[in-house]
Amino acid sequence: MVYSTIVRRKAQPIQKIQRGYAMADIKSFLKEREKKEQNQTDYKAKIRMHKLTTMYRLLLICIVLAAVVVLLTVLYKRHIYTSYDVVASVEREKSSEATDVALRNMIITYSKDGAHCTDAKGNIIWNQTYEIQDIKVAINRNVAAIGNYNGRDIYVQDTEGILGTINTTMPIQNIAVSANGYVTAILSDTNVTRINTYDSSSGDLVADGEARMDRSGYPGAISLSPDGQMLAVAYVYVDAGTLKTNIAFYNFGPVGKNVSDRMVSAYSYTDLLVPEICFLDDNTAFAVGDDSLLIYKGSQIPVLEARYMFDREILSVFSGEKYIGLVFQSDDSENRYQMNVYNTSAQMVDSYYFNMDYTDIIFTEGNFIIYNETQCIIRTYDGLEKFNGSFSKSVNVMIPTDSAYRYLLVTDDSIDTIQLK
Repeated sequence: MVYSTIVRRKAQPIQKIQRGYAMADIKSFLKEREKKEQNQTDYKAKIRMHKLTTMYRLLLICIVLAAVVVLLTVLYKRHIYTSYDVVASVEREKSSEATDVALRNMIITYSKDGAHCTDAKGNIIWNQTYEIQDIKVAINRNVAAIGNYNGRDIYVQDTEGILGTINTTMPIQNIAVSANGYVTAILSDTNVTRINTYDSSSGDLVADGEARMDRSGYPGAISLSPDGQMLAVAYVYVDAGTLKTNIAFYNFGPVGKNVSDRMVSAYSYTDLLVPEICFLDDNTAFAVGDDSLLIYKGSQIPVLEARYMFDREILSVFSGEKYIGLVFQSDDSENRYQMNVYNTSAQMVDSYYFNMDYTDIIFTEGNFIIYNETQCIIRTYDGLEKFNGSFSKSVNVMIPTDSAYRYLLVTDDSIDTIQLK
């Protein structure tokens, strides 16, 4: 009994020591786990900080690159060119009776005996033979129609090839062409004037109409929209001794089927002669009278958007796909000419005074070009003159290319590709 008692008394400290060890292990475990969790938290924070630092660095790099791009763009747009290099040149032969015109970035050369289309490298794209004494030419985008005034043939081509030939039954007075190859011709008949529209690919008549002097007047200026769906006609007539002009719009699409003669809108003007009418795009048309600019909007039923009236004579009219330019005699004693430029929103975007005589004025996306045989001015719509210089050879036609400030100069004996510098 004593022995067993002694054993029990000694067993109790042993249990206490074991429990002490267990408590110490738990505390150590908890501290170790807490330490690991803290390390994991610190590690995640470091990763997050690293990611944020990397993102900020990338953002800073992007901002710097964007600033550099903006700076280079501004410097490029504000750069002034003083001369040019001829980067390519091909020889050509042109008769003195032939005329050069631009068809997009191609050159059409036509005469009484025929016409051909040439690219910048001098390659012949197509060749059309005919015999025409009095040539009428109409161009819309990349399509050209060559008609025989008082004749009965119209030849239609684009920048890739010949589209077809249209034969009329009455003498041709005027023609218009669309970018999809439709052609409208004003034809002279005995008592009436016919206004017929044809499909150049088949030569078939797709729409016809007539005009009488005692009713609608004589159809002078005509224009087809690029998609061929709309036709604009300016009729001139005299009413009780007063000159008047009717401008009518015809719709060849589904909307036009619901109205008489497909005439969807018409406007009458007193004491106004309109020799020029033109579609800028499928939604915008303009007409120019002796003292007025009329701008119409609407792809189905055009309505008058704006009318600008002037107290000076309009000397010339030029247009592109987005802009209209009217040239007047200058009211500034230091310059001979003034040109007002309008956009498709019927807003005047620029007014420019200049002295140079001009052969043609071209409107591009960012600037307009005024040139003659020996001189050229290139100016942005916000007033910066990018180039004002002379050509080294006599130039017939100047054509913008797809490359910035690179142009084709068509002369009698060469096609030169130039780059401004």
